[in-house]
Amino acid sequence: MRITVLAGGVGGARFVRGVREEVARRRGGDEITVVVNTGDDLWLAGVRLMPDFDSILYALAGVNDAERGWGRAGETERVAAELREWGVGWPWFTLGDLDLGTHLARTSWLRDGLTPSQVGERLQRRWPIGVRLIPATDTEVDTHVLVDAAGLSGAAPLPGAPATAELHFQEWWTRYRAALPALAFRQRNNDAARPAPGVAEAIADADVVLIAPSNPVVSIGTILAIPGMRDALAATRAPVVGVSPIIGGKVVRGMADACLHAIGVETDAGAVARHYGARGSGGLLDGWLVDETDAPAADALTADGITTRAVPLWMRDVDTSAALARDALDLAGGLRPAA
Repeated sequence: MRITVLAGGVGGARFVRGVREEVARRRGGDEITVVVNTGDDLWLAGVRLMPDFDSILYALAGVNDAERGWGRAGETERVAAELREWGVGWPWFTLGDLDLGTHLARTSWLRDGLTPSQVGERLQRRWPIGVRLIPATDTEVDTHVLVDAAGLSGAAPLPGAPATAELHFQEWWTRYRAALPALAFRQRNNDAARPAPGVAEAIADADVVLIAPSNPVVSIGTILAIPGMRDALAATRAPVVGVSPIIGGKVVRGMADACLHAIGVETDAGAVARHYGARGSGGLLDGWLVDETDAPAADALTADGITTRAVPLWMRDVDTSAALARDALDLAGGLRPAA
């Protein structure tokens, strides 16, 4: 079986690890391809960072910092401290020494002329991760957030000054912890972007397409915004099953509620499913998993064309992550994709 997963962030990393574990327990031999969000990427201190790609890579390799959810285990930060002394980079955005080694390798290969997807292929050779990771696009589509300039400065703007300001997503997310109300999210160069080589094929040839419980706006939403991506998902013969990132009206991790609020979507498992939409009505989903807490929403969503099941969603360890992957694959196995 060929399984394609759209993913980003810590939730995506945990889910993909669960998919790999479930496949190994079933029989092994299945192909798993992960299309990874690239909207969080950025240039910082002269190096190219791809946070979501690296988080999933490290988690699958078993070298991630499981407590923080990002970066490498056993990390040190001597270089970051030295960069702060020189006034280089962002003092509130720490690059670990081991992690910086990855960024330096990536930047060196990019300078040599490799594309991000070719670089990603090289990075995966270091560890036997059992999964193929592909950046969603080779185009730099870094996400920026439009905010109220008064909220940013704490004072009313001077006459003639811009009423809004634009921050890189990482600044809005990490420095301000998404506390500044977002007016809009913008992906640079998105009009010129195309799915990276292998992405459209992985979706078209899949037997199952899974949407990880990642941020619906700045992870999955950014992947879907790449021209050609929705067309590929609409055309695939595989059932498309998503996993809710919302449990009982609360985000599982991070500040996805601030992102949902910015686009007018309620922080609710059913609302996120309807935001994605039923595939039979021009949306994305054939199936949807909600937590048992949100079981009352299942019948109405199913009536709307999104076959919904209530299962335990909390991914506390490899076993619970594998159980969630099993539930997603089992739901997909009983679905016929919408025409």
